[in-house]
Amino acid sequence: MSAEMFIETIARKENIAAPRVAAVAALLEEGSSIPFIARYRKEKTGSLDEVAVTTIRDRLHQLKELAARRQAVLGSLEKNGHLTDDLKQKVAAAASLSELEDIYLPYKPKRRTRAVMAREKGLEPLAQAIFEQRGIDLRAAAEGFVDPEKGVASVEEALSGARHIIAETASEHKVARARLRNLFFGKAVVKSRVIPGMEEAGAKFRDYFDWEEPLATIPSHRLLAIRRGESEDVLSFRILADETEALLILTDLFVTGSGKDSEEVRLAVADGYKRLLSGSMETEARLHAKKKADEEAIRVFADNLRQLLLASPLGARRVMGIDPGFRTGCKVVCLDRQGKLLHHDTIYPHTGKDRPERESEKIRRLCEEHGIEAIAVGNGTAGRETEALVRKIDFSRPVQVLLVNESGASIYSASESARREFPDHDLTVRGAVSIGRRLMDPLAELVKIDPKSIGVGQYQHDVDQRDLKQALDDVVISCVNAVGVDVNRASVALLAYVSGLNSGIAKNIVAHREENGPFASRKKLMDVPRLGPKAFEQCAGFLRISGAVNPLDASAVHPESYPVVDAMAADLSVTVQALIDDAACREKIDIARYVTDTVGRPTLKDILAELAKPGRDIREAFEAFSFAEGVETMEDLFAGLTLPGIVTNITAFGAFVDIGVHQDGLVHISEMAERFVKNPSEVVSVQQKVQVRVLAVDIDRKRISLSMKNPSARDGTEKGGKDRKKEKYLGAKSAGNAPKPGKSPRKNQAGNSEKAASCNTLADAFGKASGKKS
Repeated sequence: MSAEMFIETIARKENIAAPRVAAVAALLEEGSSIPFIARYRKEKTGSLDEVAVTTIRDRLHQLKELAARRQAVLGSLEKNGHLTDDLKQKVAAAASLSELEDIYLPYKPKRRTRAVMAREKGLEPLAQAIFEQRGIDLRAAAEGFVDPEKGVASVEEALSGARHIIAETASEHKVARARLRNLFFGKAVVKSRVIPGMEEAGAKFRDYFDWEEPLATIPSHRLLAIRRGESEDVLSFRILADETEALLILTDLFVTGSGKDSEEVRLAVADGYKRLLSGSMETEARLHAKKKADEEAIRVFADNLRQLLLASPLGARRVMGIDPGFRTGCKVVCLDRQGKLLHHDTIYPHTGKDRPERESEKIRRLCEEHGIEAIAVGNGTAGRETEALVRKIDFSRPVQVLLVNESGASIYSASESARREFPDHDLTVRGAVSIGRRLMDPLAELVKIDPKSIGVGQYQHDVDQRDLKQALDDVVISCVNAVGVDVNRASVALLAYVSGLNSGIAKNIVAHREENGPFASRKKLMDVPRLGPKAFEQCAGFLRISGAVNPLDASAVHPESYPVVDAMAADLSVTVQALIDDAACREKIDIARYVTDTVGRPTLKDILAELAKPGRDIREAFEAFSFAEGVETMEDLFAGLTLPGIVTNITAFGAFVDIGVHQDGLVHISEMAERFVKNPSEVVSVQQKVQVRVLAVDIDRKRISLSMKNPSARDGTEKGGKDRKKEKYLGAKSAGNAPKPGKSPRKNQAGNSEKAASCNTLADAFGKASGKKS
């Protein structure tokens, strides 16, 4: 298939005009990045967004893979003497890999099957005669093929060999495979059973010990859970279609008469299905289901990652980062507004009677010395206890105290980039720095960590790792370029994700900055080794230079459009800065005057929008959040308690919510709203602040079931009522009369098989990705 055919195929399937697809393909071929194409080449693409551009890229890749396989098949057919003009046309017309493989299957070099051995004995003419079903005398026809020297000792052996040939022929028939494929994909049932003797060891999969569900409707998380149970030798797993319906399809297709020869064909077809086709179709169905499940899981992971990366930044503040701990103490770091490490120390507020007061005074003193404006406390072990202690400190001025999700901080602290930046400090110092910086700018810090270590995925180790990496890289690149990067502050890790750059050029940028001082203009980027004209074209619009002489250097206006802005300012007899500052000036601009062959209305509209808010951050403004006071462990929870939380992870079956007790709770999809919810992302996003109601607590299994269904109304209390309820509970707790959590939640959790499966087995199988704190 030619490149032109690729364009036409994609245009037809994606309902995108062919010239737009061709423009995207050409830009990709030139080395342009997806963010650059979507942001700065709208005239060529018809303003296609990143999703459309990404889809075109992926479809091109798939079609190129199909074309490569097509050439390999043609080569094999020609080599083995099977290639005819008709077969060549069929191969060329194959629109999918499965269709191509069905065409190739009858000619594919085979191992010594029963049919191959029957053909070697000369039985193919007999098989053809029977398959034609003209009412021949079977015994008479078969007697002519009895030849002990060839291994055919009797009529029965001759007929058996002929049936083997018919069975294989039917199992390789393109139409038969297509119809059975539709049967399996549309009506097959997923069945899982526990392997005898694995009931106790595989308890976390007990919901699937005897499970059946249609393949067409099974959710991705459930299929991946069953597959994981199979890989851990706990479950046996089959995908089976109704045998009667399958045989009816085959007999309708191949049995054309009612004589004895037709009965032989019927027997052969049934044998072929049971021995060959059913297994082949099950394998295809497993691969098809796995692909669909992978796509859904990767989509969920990518959506979660995008939301996490675009979380609200506190901004350039002097921050104290605290990596909490009990016995080993809390590592404390003080950072300036650029995230530079100023001081580090270790305090032990949770050991010894007099320690809390003494260490609190040390924190207060460090905040004074370094002008700390906010304190970021990691939410791991001792996080809530440390947060509570810090909040009690009487600072001389306002200091925000915030609990920060530290997932992945330990990964960063042990990374090569962390070692390069802090060669003289240990892991704990690096981890505390990461916590502090994550509060200042989540995106800038999280790009240093492998996305799979951040803890927002669903069965991330079970999906196709190549596809997962591509999707997550796309998300990180999209987020970094959408926000923009301050070239004079950014790390190598952050710069490496900028359009047109890579880790090598990013290192050169940082080295040039350290040697020559901050970049004064975008033009100075051309002085960086290996940053040539093409890289500059790709990256310049996404790099920001605050305080530059040309105010456009701090905006998303691309340098190639500077002359347009200069012309707008000149026509109004004002400076570019005045154009930015004065909305009345901008309203006088008639963009029609500036339309050219290369600069159209889409780009001009983007320029005006950028002039209105140059260098604007697309992320939402930061809002402080606090967990409920006095609720710090699972033992503090009880059914009916309503409290605030933060969504940490979204899956296909619900959302995990951090409520400040070191173990995330699960809001099952059925408890997310009063209405039916098809996709949890319709209701919540990662890092969203929510109010939840505790449904059940199972301390032994570390399970917390939550609900978002109008918690206030269902409690029958308003805010004051909640406070009185909490006071009553805390008083009862101190008197030893609090409700005992974890004793009766099972009944609540297992309201139906769907919910029970998700709340129990899936949370178990999910492991660290559930947001569980260590």
